[in-house]
Amino acid sequence: MRRLHRLLWPATIFLCVIGIAIITRRTLKLIPIFLHGYHPPTVPANPAFTQFAATDDIFARHPLLTLVHILPAILFVTLGPLQFNRALRSHHPKWHRVSGRFFLIAAAIVGTSALVMSFAMPVIGGIAQAAATTLFSIYLLIALAKAYVHIRRREFALHREWMIRAFAIGLAVATIRPIVGLFVAITVATRGPAAINLHTIFGAAFWLGFVLHLVVAEAWIRATPQLPAHAHPAA
Repeated sequence: MRRLHRLLWPATIFLCVIGIAIITRRTLKLIPIFLHGYHPPTVPANPAFTQFAATDDIFARHPLLTLVHILPAILFVTLGPLQFNRALRSHHPKWHRVSGRFFLIAAAIVGTSALVMSFAMPVIGGIAQAAATTLFSIYLLIALAKAYVHIRRREFALHREWMIRAFAIGLAVATIRPIVGLFVAITVATRGPAAINLHTIFGAAFWLGFVLHLVVAEAWIRATPQLPAHAHPAA
């Protein structure tokens, strides 16, 4: 158990850092577009670079919806790990409750906007990616709703379980980026840059990332002892 905790906690922080980097980069690109309007980018001559440029262009064409999605995600990735910090929760329960409300609201906005984006915006990974974001956005919203219901009933153990599931699914996007990078690197190393197909890579990466996080979340829930109904949840 201690070995699992030592592995999982640094990995979570690392993914949160990736998430912050993704949000920062995307925000810096989109705010000027939101303020001054969209201008079509110059198409790179290299077909592989064209595909990567197309991913940025999708978000550039929908700056408001994208910003609604990613700005609350800052709270998600910063408050999320703190919600599972046992010492902070034990010594500052009021802060835990207040920040938990902000986390739930931010996560609900992230999940709802992701669901809207699945239908309102084109996706690089096509139907496979859209299906993954739709399914797991709904799962995230259900997990948040169940976590809220259980905490209102003071069912702390069940609240903890659903919060773990919600956080794991929301954080999966940070894992999907390295998976995409790994798939691209393998393709380049084995077949060359011309063989890069982001449509296939993104579709597979989204499913792999979400499922991997769901499996890890369930494994963590089952590996940690269940708490009595009157106890505060522990990460």
